[in-house]
Amino acid sequence: MLSRKGIIPEEYVLTRLAEDVPDHARYRARERRRARFVGKNGACNVAHKNIREQGRFLQDVFTTLVDLKWRHTLVIFTMSFLCSWLLFGMVWWLIAFAHGDLDHSTRLQRDPMEGAVGSTAGFVPCVTSIHSFTSAFLFSIEVQVTIGFGGRMVTEECPAAILVLIVQNIVGLVINAIMLGCIFMKTSQAHRRAETLIFSKHAVIALREGRLCFMLRVGDLRKSMIISATIRMQVVKKTASLEGEVVPLNQIDIQMENPVGGNSIFLVSPLIIYHVIDKNSPLYDISPMNLHHHEDLEIIVILEGVVETTGITTQARTSYLADEILWGQRFVPIVAEEDGRYSVDYSKFGNTVKVPTPSCTARQLEEDKSIMDTMPLSPKGTIRKRSVKLKPKFTIS
Repeated sequence: MLSRKGIIPEEYVLTRLAEDVPDHARYRARERRRARFVGKNGACNVAHKNIREQGRFLQDVFTTLVDLKWRHTLVIFTMSFLCSWLLFGMVWWLIAFAHGDLDHSTRLQRDPMEGAVGSTAGFVPCVTSIHSFTSAFLFSIEVQVTIGFGGRMVTEECPAAILVLIVQNIVGLVINAIMLGCIFMKTSQAHRRAETLIFSKHAVIALREGRLCFMLRVGDLRKSMIISATIRMQVVKKTASLEGEVVPLNQIDIQMENPVGGNSIFLVSPLIIYHVIDKNSPLYDISPMNLHHHEDLEIIVILEGVVETTGITTQARTSYLADEILWGQRFVPIVAEEDGRYSVDYSKFGNTVKVPTPSCTARQLEEDKSIMDTMPLSPKGTIRKRSVKLKPKFTIS
């Protein structure tokens, strides 16, 4: 959405990913057999069918209107105004017909002098200047939208007309309130803010502190922060119980680790979120041989927080299939210090480099410690230290 408006380069926000899809990944996507539970853009790939109790949606009309597409919402509001104008136009015409206003107006049109000297002198209509249903419809519009051209008005002759006037004003206010509320909620929906919360295209599995870790990178393109941001992960796969019950979409929580600690994150700059693959992890028996598009494995990542500018809770989602997890790679650094401040290079957001990683499961690595002894160590990253020149406060002569 933002890329179509030219605000952010398209390669940063295309389906909320930070890098282009390589050609070989496109060919593999065509061969993929497993359906996603959550799309890369966060949309849930679930179709609800055979819902018999459709009336439940009408019990929450406001939410139903907000969830509708824009064209459907505008059509409903337009029809609401037109139907209310036509309905009350018919009511005003019936009042004028019952009171004889239409007959009086017809006689005045046939003989204008009759109104001055005839039997109709002194006649007071319920609503002035109503001659037909068209004029009644125009008066209905004037009443509901409070235009008030001045040609037509309600007199004190008919109490029923005064009551209809009050009812139509209340109905018009209710329609306006619902319309404004729906438009405000549709324009400020939480998923709009989630368009600038990005995840790395691929997740990686590599060694960190001597243990296999599942890692991904998350970032925020806006300067306004996400307050109380939390992140959590789940593994979705088909499982079977001991009793033979098959659960097609079993959701298993994954314990998260991040630089801040716990599930809360301080998302000022992109962070690498990782999960330590231990004996309690559902990825304990995953090896490089399992990372192919036929594997029944999907890892869902959910980022939640409060938008600083609006106070609305937002949620961004993505998922990683088995063939979108890279074994033996880690993310390149993208934060550097320049001119006394930290800068982030989003062009390298999803870039990874190969690192020495054992081609075995975490279970095998834990049971056989000698595997680590045969692993070549990767060179440690160097940390550039600041050069500070101290000027002497005094001199000794």
